[in-house]
Amino acid sequence: MQAQLQTNVPGKGQIDKVIEEMHRELRSLMLQKAVLARRIGTIKQTIKGLANLLGDDIVGEELSEIVDRKLSTRTLGFTKTCRLVLMESKCPLISQEVREEIERRTPALLAHHKDPLASVTTVLSRLTRYGEARVVVREHGQRAWEWVPKHSTLRSSAALVNIDAQDTTIG
Repeated sequence: MQAQLQTNVPGKGQIDKVIEEMHRELRSLMLQKAVLARRIGTIKQTIKGLANLLGDDIVGEELSEIVDRKLSTRTLGFTKTCRLVLMESKCPLISQEVREEIERRTPALLAHHKDPLASVTTVLSRLTRYGEARVVVREHGQRAWEWVPKHSTLRSSAALVNIDAQDTTIG
């Protein structure tokens, strides 16, 4: 009976078109959001790398706060902290290791989570959907996450320096 009611709705064809268009636009915006999140992460990593190489003064205080280089009076959010732990890690981390690192840095951040490990896993899965992290399998089949530095400017610059050095070599 419900299917019969739906087909008798006046203007159903127009409603279907509107819903279809909204669905397409929403899908497009979600893809754009993922691309922007990856790009923001890449830019932040590049700025942090430059600050590490050249000193914090080169970046400035305002930009340092934007890229989470300096601790502000406000505690970082849970997702930002998970993101930062992954970005600063030299190897893929299992969710337990991310949780332990958050506990080491800011134990109060985990205090209001009923199951902190589940919360970390949820955030890591979301970062994977955004394209900011990727899942890898470690020994013994453990699922681990690593940061995805998309289009790293520092790496590109280093590659250009190597190419320029090779071009000037007389052989």
